[in-house]
Amino acid sequence: MTDGPEVRYEVSGSVATLTLDRPEQRNRLTLDGMRALAETLLRAGDDDDVRVVVLTGEGSTFCAGADLAAAASADDFAGDGPSLLAAALEALLDLPKPTIARVQGHVAGGGNGLVAACDIAVASSDARFAFSEVRVGVAPAVISVTCLQVMHRRAAQELLLTGDRVDAQRALEAGLVTRVAPPEALDAVVAGYVDSLVQGGPEALARTKELLRRIPAIPREEAFATAARMSAETFASAEAREGMTAFLERRPAAWTSAD
Repeated sequence: MTDGPEVRYEVSGSVATLTLDRPEQRNRLTLDGMRALAETLLRAGDDDDVRVVVLTGEGSTFCAGADLAAAASADDFAGDGPSLLAAALEALLDLPKPTIARVQGHVAGGGNGLVAACDIAVASSDARFAFSEVRVGVAPAVISVTCLQVMHRRAAQELLLTGDRVDAQRALEAGLVTRVAPPEALDAVVAGYVDSLVQGGPEALARTKELLRRIPAIPREEAFATAARMSAETFASAEAREGMTAFLERRPAAWTSAD
């Protein structure tokens, strides 16, 4: 375990868990906290032993968004805060390893952006979600980049404009989360996703994440050319040879026993 400013970093086996660690402040995001989050994500990306990254929060709140007390009293928050949040979200989006949001508590403001930026999001059924920015006179600007990639259009219009607090089931219907689990089953559901993800080849997972980012954003002809080139590269890789050989020999691939 490594204690950093506002973000706790722990590695167990092939899983790195990043925990927002300001429970007394509902894990609100400060400038230092956003810097720490981006730094720990990069650290997890550089660790060859880490196969999956889990993002969660300490206490009863996953993340309540920006620290409004700091934002209201510090000129540098308005100047640096949006860019630091964008950097943290980009670090999540660009991480070559699968990411899971373990949403154990309530979510507001920028916390929704973190949930949306993860590849998979599992929420406790007692969690609540609110795009609360409009209620304090600001727009959910930076987090719209990640949230609008995953949320259904009509749901996004409703939730981002009203700022209403909704339950986890509504967040699921809106496309913000992948799955809702009873509180007592949350860790088991997250562990199930981890077990599934580590069955995939590390390089194959990284390339698949690249496809998920790039293909929807480019024209069809370019998309097919990009996909064909990536397919040829992956089929020719040592990882693919191992994976296909393991399949034909009916044995686990080498990377599944890397823990």
